Amino acid sequence: MKKVNNLKLYKGCLIIVDMVNGFVREGALHDEEIAKVIPRQIELIKEAKNTGKAIIFIKDTHDENATEFERFGGGQHCVRGTTEAEIVDELLPYVEDEDTFVFEKNSTSFMEAPDFRKFIEEQIYLEEYDLAGCCTDICDFNGIMGLANYLDQWNRPHTIRAHEDAMATFAEKDRQDYVGAAKLLMKQQGIQLVKKR
Repeated sequence: MKKVNNLKLYKGCLIIVDMVNGFVREGALHDEEIAKVIPRQIELIKEAKNTGKAIIFIKDTHDENATEFERFGGGQHCVRGTTEAEIVDELLPYVEDEDTFVFEKNSTSFMEAPDFRKFIEEQIYLEEYDLAGCCTDICDFNGIMGLANYLDQWNRPHTIRAHEDAMATFAEKDRQDYVGAAKLLMKQQGIQLVKKR
């Protein structure tokens, strides 16, 4: 995992959440329909690179005995050291760029990932946050709200945009109530829901 370089301070970032094999290609929670948002995510990555934003990949990476497994019914997913916990092939070419950072998380909120939190703490000029990835109603939602609350706590000005056309969740057709509720709550709490026109 790349270490955070404190010499460069960013004003904006793109956060790609949990675009790993365990949600897209294999395992108990995968849904190949999630791959439909990858082309839009690549567009956002290219836009971020062109405007000097940091690009952050969040990887769901669990310990074998993660308490999250019990909370959600006992099934394992994205266990550390397995291919499920690796970023999907289409996005791998963008991982090695000097303005790209990869952070692992062991919960449904990327804000609880210690390395991500340290990055946000150190990036004192960071004000624009764009978000894409999966799962809309769980990890995207929990991470966004945790981030917004953290920034409010420290009175840091911010704009957070959730890119609807670059977000998806597993079994999305059967989970529209959850997805709709997550989007409604994000909007109600000041998160901008945006998509390409």
